[in-house]
Amino acid sequence: MEATQEQAVPDGVATLMPVMEAPPRPRHTLPPKGSCWYCEKPLDSVKRFCGRDCAASFDEESEYTR
Repeated sequence: MEATQEQAVPDGVATLMPVMEAPPRPRHTLPPKGSCWYCEKPLDSVKRFCGRDCAASFDEESEYTR
Protein backbone atom coordinates (compact mmCIF):
# COMPACT_ATOMS: atom_id res chain seq x y z
CA MET A 1 0.00 0.00 0.00
CA GLU A 2 1.39 3.40 -0.92
CA ALA A 3 1.88 6.08 1.70
CA THR A 4 -0.40 9.06 1.29
CA GLN A 5 -0.05 12.67 2.23
CA GLU A 6 -2.78 15.23 2.73
CA GLN A 7 -2.38 18.20 0.45
CA ALA A 8 -4.54 21.33 0.31
CA VAL A 9 -5.78 22.46 -3.09
CA PRO A 10 -6.55 26.10 -4.01
CA ASP A 11 -10.28 25.90 -3.22
CA GLY A 12 -9.53 24.71 0.33
CA VAL A 13 -10.59 21.09 -0.23
CA ALA A 14 -8.09 18.58 1.15
CA THR A 15 -7.23 15.58 -1.00
CA LEU A 16 -4.99 12.58 -0.49
CA MET A 17 -2.03 12.43 -2.86
CA PRO A 18 0.38 9.48 -3.09
CA VAL A 19 3.87 10.16 -1.74
CA MET A 20 6.53 9.31 -4.31
CA GLU A 21 9.33 7.19 -2.89
CA ALA A 22 12.83 7.38 -4.30
CA PRO A 23 14.09 4.19 -5.94
CA PRO A 24 16.65 2.30 -3.84
CA ARG A 25 20.28 3.10 -4.51
CA PRO A 26 22.28 0.26 -6.01
CA ARG A 27 24.30 -0.06 -2.81
CA HIS A 28 21.17 -0.86 -0.78
CA THR A 29 20.53 -3.93 -2.89
CA LEU A 30 24.02 -5.39 -2.35
CA PRO A 31 24.32 -8.33 0.03
CA PRO A 32 26.90 -8.06 2.83
CA LYS A 33 29.99 -10.02 1.84
CA GLY A 34 32.40 -9.61 4.76
CA SER A 35 34.41 -6.82 3.11
CA CYS A 36 33.80 -3.30 1.80
CA TRP A 37 32.27 -3.35 -1.69
CA TYR A 38 34.47 -0.39 -2.69
CA CYS A 39 37.91 -0.83 -1.07
CA GLU A 40 37.74 -4.53 0.00
CA LYS A 41 38.64 -3.72 3.65
CA PRO A 42 37.53 -6.64 5.88
CA LEU A 43 34.20 -6.03 7.68
CA ASP A 44 31.70 -7.95 9.78
CA SER A 45 28.96 -9.96 8.11
CA VAL A 46 26.40 -7.11 8.33
CA LYS A 47 28.09 -4.02 6.87
CA ARG A 48 28.49 -3.37 3.15
CA PHE A 49 30.94 -0.42 3.32
CA CYS A 50 33.63 0.60 5.78
CA GLY A 51 32.46 4.23 5.88
CA ARG A 52 30.61 7.07 4.23
CA ASP A 53 33.46 7.89 1.88
CA CYS A 54 33.46 4.42 0.33
CA ALA A 55 29.66 4.34 0.13
CA ALA A 56 29.59 7.75 -1.58
CA SER A 57 32.39 6.73 -3.96
CA PHE A 58 30.53 3.54 -4.83
CA ASP A 59 27.35 5.55 -5.56
CA GLU A 60 29.27 8.01 -7.71
CA GLU A 61 31.03 5.26 -9.65
CA SER A 62 27.79 3.35 -10.21
CA GLU A 63 26.21 6.50 -11.70
CA TYR A 64 28.93 6.63 -14.38
CA THR A 65 28.89 2.93 -15.18
CA ARG A 66 25.19 2.54 -15.94
